[in-house]
Amino acid sequence: MSAQQSSQLLPGLFSAIEGEGHFSVLHIGPVQPETVALFSAFRCRLYINDLFAELPLTFVEGDELSLQQRMRALLAYPEEVRFDLCLFWDVFNYLDADAIRALMEVLQPHLAPAAMAHCFGVHNVRSPQRDCKYSIAAPGELKLRPRPQALPGYAPHPQGRLKELLAGFTVQRSVLLAESRLELLLQAKG
Repeated sequence: MSAQQSSQLLPGLFSAIEGEGHFSVLHIGPVQPETVALFSAFRCRLYINDLFAELPLTFVEGDELSLQQRMRALLAYPEEVRFDLCLFWDVFNYLDADAIRALMEVLQPHLAPAAMAHCFGVHNVRSPQRDCKYSIAAPGELKLRPRPQALPGYAPHPQGRLKELLAGFTVQRSVLLAESRLELLLQAKG
């Protein structure tokens, strides 16, 4: 059963891209029909990459690839691609510090100078795990679908630590949600 959730910060993302003409969006998560339908109304290129399907993204001794190499292989985009908008959802709650650093390192050259991003974090690391698939039903409205099973690797970071790990981004705004969760609006530093 899906649920609706309003967003105070997503409208800020859409106002930032209004009048942009053509722009590129990175959606970190499974394909969701509402998100595809929403962005089909814009002149944009939507890149969908489901990192959740790759969890847990950790390095274990004996792995053939380093975490950076694995992340680079998962996020292999043409050199000229620049993202104006990144939708991370709650992926950072499932990545350890090294995986977040690797993700930021791989994305950095692909961020447009004024890129914006959206994600969910936690205010309290004891916040319960919410295994949802996120989609955007409207600029201020999310649709959340439960996942069939719990995702591995849930280990959220405190807000201050997450800010440090998101190299290349600054937190522009944050909103405290129910269950001690946070909604964050990010802007590229470059």
